[in-house]
Amino acid sequence: MIIHVKNKDTLIIDDFKFKCCIGKNGLNSNKKEGDLSTPKGFFNLKKLYFRKDRVDTPKCKIIKTIIKKNMAWCDDPKHKKYNKQIQIKTSSRESLYRTDNIYDYVITISHNYKKIPHKGSAIFIHLTDNYKPTAGCIALKKKDFEILLKLIDKKTKIKIG
Repeated sequence: MIIHVKNKDTLIIDDFKFKCCIGKNGLNSNKKEGDLSTPKGFFNLKKLYFRKDRVDTPKCKIIKTIIKKNMAWCDDPKHKKYNKQIQIKTSSRESLYRTDNIYDYVITISHNYKKIPHKGSAIFIHLTDNYKPTAGCIALKKKDFEILLKLIDKKTKIKIG
């Protein structure tokens, strides 16, 4: 199964067509750290992170991890854990335990899985309340995200662009 992010506001999977939002600067074939664009390409879904204190344990067929207060994603290109989940210790990081609800569900994708410095990190599928552009992620409303979770499995890929 393939999730297709067709353009800045359309995500298609199976017979479902969802409104979404992407990076403020659109789609980009040459993603750079901090450029506010969403990388074009074909990627694997890696893992679902979720806030058990806010949502029920999802019934889905990909690896699941409960988000804890000390969890973050390293976005420091000079750090050895660049573009990986970490414990909050480094100064340059994206906290997964947020006060807002956009990371109540987060799916990591395989963009820059080789951890090449400055090629972009923390590219996720996450939630949105208002469809405002992201810093480079893909975002959906919660009800649509929950439908997506029921459709995907560990073989699902995402095509962006």
